[in-house]
Formats: sequence, structure tokens, C-alpha cells
Amino acid sequence: MADHYEVLGVSREATPDEIKKAYRRLARQLHPDVNPGEEAAERFKLVTHAYDVLSDPDQRARYDAGGSDSPFGGAGANFGGFNDIFETFFGGGGARAGRPRSRKEKGQDALVRVDLELKDVVFGVHRDIEVDTAVECETCHGACTQPGTSPVRCDICHGSGHVQRTVRSLLGNVVTSQPCGTCQGYGTTIPYPCATCQGQGRVRARRTVSIDIPAGVETGLRLQLPGSGEIGPGGGPHGDLYIEVSVADHAVFSRDGEDLLATLEVSMPDAILGTTSRIDSLDGPVDLEIRPGVQSGDVLTIKGRGITPLRGNQRGDLRVGVHVVTPTRLDAKSRSLIEELATRTKLPRPQLAEFHQGLFSKLRDRFRNG
Repeated sequence: MADHYEVLGVSREATPDEIKKAYRRLARQLHPDVNPGEEAAERFKLVTHAYDVLSDPDQRARYDAGGSDSPFGGAGANFGGFNDIFETFFGGGGARAGRPRSRKEKGQDALVRVDLELKDVVFGVHRDIEVDTAVECETCHGACTQPGTSPVRCDICHGSGHVQRTVRSLLGNVVTSQPCGTCQGYGTTIPYPCATCQGQGRVRARRTVSIDIPAGVETGLRLQLPGSGEIGPGGGPHGDLYIEVSVADHAVFSRDGEDLLATLEVSMPDAILGTTSRIDSLDGPVDLEIRPGVQSGDVLTIKGRGITPLRGNQRGDLRVGVHVVTPTRLDAKSRSLIEELATRTKLPRPQLAEFHQGLFSKLRDRFRNG
């Protein structure tokens, strides 16, 4: 028996893709419809059998090892060679005719990016979004035809959407089916397509979509609006609309989960004596009590002034890190008072203490752990 590799004209190290290409090239040359001679028929049979063996990894391995190369390959017979012939020459693979295609298809999904401020995340926000997408044609209302007309049954496929043809092969006469080229598989044709949408049933337009963006969203989150994407061809169902959120950085506040973080500069006298400071949170002013002797790096918490979570209604907190500001320019009287204070309080002189990462690292850690 002829060597399968020699029959296909490939080396024993040929890849599956190289084997397939060699087979298809020879099949086009030797197929009975192209080359009806007896010698070509015999070669075609050998080429097909060689491809059946070498295209199946298990059969190829047995063949390379000197084992059986039966064209039927045992219980798991591989008839891929004949299917490839039908696919190469007739595009149908011997498939049975199915139902005609529907002109109504689902529309594609759409993605829109929405920029938000941090304050929009606290309680959520309503937005009207402009979307440039496909909408139903107002002239034909998705019918694809001019008003007063309708699709007609295809004369070629008689409404089935497929045409059949008989092909002579080694197995005898084989009936193949493929989509009708006249109606493109729809089973109907449109003699008078709608002039507005060119027979598509939809046109491009800008429309407004209203959306309530919930509280607690963050950058990168995508919200899905089912059925708000573009309409499909032929008036088919809408796809979905996805809203991708991008939250801008805030000059004062930053986010840590459901909490808001901020830094409050406190003068040295206020830090020593304590005071009450009115600060502007993202949802209005709030009084913050600064206790006497507060230190730089201390974190003061205002309950319930953070962000409402995406799932739930218990708001986070506003956590304020204290930064005591030391005056750098003093007049003579102020300096004298500070010196007197130092004498009266007997403050310790500067000395080395336990190592810390630094004020702002310390403040950051307290934010996270406070």
C-alpha cells in the first residue's frame, strides 16, 4: 500500500494544517466532477484515505507506529475527508435544509462612559445620557419595505431559504443543501425596500436614555440596562446598554471603601486648647469637635457622613486626619509667650523616639486602622 505521506506529498513531520492544505489542493484536482478519468478516481480514493488517516491524531499515531490504517478506523470512524470535500466544493457539508432565516435579529450591545464627581457617589445621581445608536425606522417601522408593500416569496427556493443540488461522489449521488443565493436564506425577497433605511428596518440616530446611577459606584463599574442598546435589523429586539462609570478625583476628599478621608489643618493654639470647627462635607456643613491636646496624625471620626454602599443603606463615616500647623513667623511678643509656655509646662527637649514611617504614612495607617 502506498505511503500516505507520499500520496499527499508531505513530510512525516508535516503539521495538521499542512496536511489539510495538501489534501484540499489534490482534492480540487482529482474530484470526479473536475477530473472524470478512472486514474484520477483511483488517486482521489487514495488521497481521501490518506487524509482520513493522517488528519486523525490517533489513527496517525498508529500508522506511524506501523499499526492498522483501516479506512474505517474502528468504532470511532472519521469521515472528515468526505465532509471536507463537500465543504470545499459546495459549502454545505451535506447539511440538511433548515428553516428560512429571520430578518429580525437582535441588536448589538452599546457601551457609554459616564464621568461622575465624588459627590455623585454619596447618594447616587440621575443622568440623561445621549446615545448614538440604531433606532427603528420611522417610515417602515422595522418592516424593511416601502409602505404599502411587503416581502414576496423567493421564486428560486420557494420560500425555504435553501437550495439543493445532487452531487456525484464515490458514495453515489449525494444531495447537498446551501442557503439560497437569491434571497440570502430568508425565503423572501424585497422588491421595494424602504428608501429611508435602505431595507434594514433601522437607522442611525441620537437618542436620550435616562438612568438613575446608584450610590456607591466606583471607577470601572459597569451598569447594565437590558433592552436599551441598539435595535436589531428588521426591527429585531434591542441589545443591552452598558454604562461604565468613571469617578473623578476630589481636591479635598478621597475614598476608602464606604468611608471618606480628609485632612484638617489645626493651628497650634487650637490643638492645645481644643475647639469646634465647622467643615464642609460632601452633603453639607458639619461641626467637628477638636479635643484639647490633639496631636498630628490623630483621626477624628464623624459617623454617617461617608458613602452609601452600592448594596445596603448604612452610610460610611467621614474620617478626618489632624495636621497641627506650627507657626513659622512670630513677632517678639508671641515668641515671648511661647517661651513662657515652654517654661511653665516644662516640655521635654527634642529626643529620639521609636521609629515611625513619617507623619503622612502614620496618618495613612491611622486612616486604615482607625
